[in-house]
Amino acid sequence: MIRKKILNAERIRRIKGGFSFIPHRFLTDGFLASLNPQELLLYLFLVLVSDRYGLSFYSYDAMCSLLQMTLDQYIETRNSLVEKDLIAFDGTIFQVLDLPVKPATPPNKPNRDQRSVAQLAKTIFKEVPA
Repeated sequence: MIRKKILNAERIRRIKGGFSFIPHRFLTDGFLASLNPQELLLYLFLVLVSDRYGLSFYSYDAMCSLLQMTLDQYIETRNSLVEKDLIAFDGTIFQVLDLPVKPATPPNKPNRDQRSVAQLAKTIFKEVPA
């Protein structure tokens, strides 16, 4: 069993000013594997910029610039995240939603891009026993 220890006590993460988190089941229940790289990028961006209710007000031009997406890519990606029930959008405001019961796209049938994102995430986010 791996023993956990704080490596740098002066740099322990804390929620200050902003608020963002991703539930562990985003990885374990297959949500990560069900997203293509652009969907993952936009979703993570919205998580990072949202408040404690999941709300954010970024404009499409700011997001396209920051995420290096064309307008068409942004619209397609945004609509896909809405269809997958991960975000809500009313034309002005975004809300990152609580995760649905299961991913809209089964994680056992990823396309080539999804497979590489899932493999990268599993490497980065290896589970450490408590």
